[in-house]
Amino acid sequence: MSNEVERFLETQDEVVSLMFLENKSDELTDILVEALEEALKILKFEVSHDTVH
Repeated sequence: MSNEVERFLETQDEVVSLMFLENKSDELTDILVEALEEALKILKFEVSHDTVH
């Protein structure tokens, strides 16, 4: 993993930790739900384009 990716992940961890400390868990939940919904859309799109032989 490159240093840029490692630093990005560390920064994200710091942001999440600060949000928990500031008692913003509802906002984190909203972000997580939105990310999961987007991931499901992508997966559904990928599965719908598979061909069966």
